[in-house]
Amino acid sequence: KEVRESIEEFTTKDGRKIYLLADGRLVNLSAARGQGHPAEIMDMSFAVQALSAKYILENDLPVGVTKAPDEIDYTVASMKLDAMGIEIDSLTDKQKAYMANWQEGT
Repeated sequence: KEVRESIEEFTTKDGRKIYLLADGRLVNLSAARGQGHPAEIMDMSFAVQALSAKYILENDLPVGVTKAPDEIDYTVASMKLDAMGIEIDSLTDKQKAYMANWQEGT
């Protein structure tokens, strides 16, 4: 059910609740309302930034813009789900297609 604009709530069979923000899109772009970002978003943003800074320090990168390894995003997402007590099986074909296409959701 929609609990607020850009927030959907799903209840698992065992009664736990999962909140989907902004249809899974970039929340800061698609659901920002001029009030700042909620802690549920900022903690992951800061974690990605910190792990990216660590990656920069530990690797000899060329001057310029470099994409951070996907593993950083996967690590942060895994840690967040773990902290929430949520386990996932595997991505659906639709989810894989979404992740592979930067134009999806923009």
